[in-house]
Amino acid sequence: MPPAGAASPFIAACRGQPASRVPVWFMRQAGRSLPEYRAVRERHSFAEVVADPELAAEVTLQPVRRLGVDAAILFSDIVTPVQAIVDGIHIEAERGPVVVAPFRTKADLARLRPLEPELDVPYVLDTVRLVRSRLPAGVPLIGFAGAPFTVASYLVEGGRSRDHRRTKALMYGEPDVWADLVDRLAGVALASLRAQVEAGAQAVQLFDSWVGTLSEADYRRYVLPASARVLDGLADLDVPRIHFGVGAGHLLSAMADAGADVVGVDWRISLDEARRRLGAGVAVQGNLDPAALFCPPAVLAARVRAVLAANGGRPGHVFNLGWGVLPDTDPAALRTVVEIVHGHGQGSGGAEQPPSG
Repeated sequence: MPPAGAASPFIAACRGQPASRVPVWFMRQAGRSLPEYRAVRERHSFAEVVADPELAAEVTLQPVRRLGVDAAILFSDIVTPVQAIVDGIHIEAERGPVVVAPFRTKADLARLRPLEPELDVPYVLDTVRLVRSRLPAGVPLIGFAGAPFTVASYLVEGGRSRDHRRTKALMYGEPDVWADLVDRLAGVALASLRAQVEAGAQAVQLFDSWVGTLSEADYRRYVLPASARVLDGLADLDVPRIHFGVGAGHLLSAMADAGADVVGVDWRISLDEARRRLGAGVAVQGNLDPAALFCPPAVLAARVRAVLAANGGRPGHVFNLGWGVLPDTDPAALRTVVEIVHGHGQGSGGAEQPPSG
């Protein structure tokens, strides 16, 4: 097995170091748009793929082979750990996670016990081990978990929500219950991520998909402590820690304060403004609008180059979308993005070059 991050542009960029090229990977690259993934799904449900290490490893590796991305991300789901310890949680194709008995009271918290990864989700750890044994040297594996706020929102709402009204009502109205809930979920995420790293993951991403619904003041009061518990709890493992939220441009500095090495940026804010808000010492990830992949090739190329230009040639940039790959995206468009990004700055040894003047 190659050493963690051997000759990896992705790891270098996550650490804010000059890289041989701008690294690129795509959120939701494992699955969705790839025909080979759809072929697997014709024979197996999503849950079956996640629970079968051979299938999950195959799906994780597919975009590395087809697209030439600089990192793989584990094929699983942000609710997989809580599914393993709470009865009545399942994923529906059109609705996402569904919680049959939502968490609405203090008494409900008794259903949320600590996660024991080797006992509760051994198939996830076996997938990590298989992927690591099969990845080429220099292509790291990213492990991930759902951030406490986003997973709590599913548990409280009973599924996906547009306004998170029940979540906010619990957060504002019963802050002690809320704090207990997100602290328990922080423990679940931390146990899951530590186990993934110990099994071979070389970086981690904490997805706070719905945190953009909050004000910065509410984020700092009700969310940051639990997220910080997760990210700080990984510090001794010396792996890059990425933190990402959708619609969270106003939260970037607060998310960095939670302990991230890299903050993901969605397409609603430019990378130069994101860097201004984040300050020195934090790398950025992003941030092409996923809809740009449906544009004519010349338009797509221009938008990719605009993202690269917005970074200004600074080290510490991982190219990605500003959210996940849409299901009907043409894989050829993703491959085009990889080729453009990898070709950026090749005239001077492959590293991004700062603009003159």
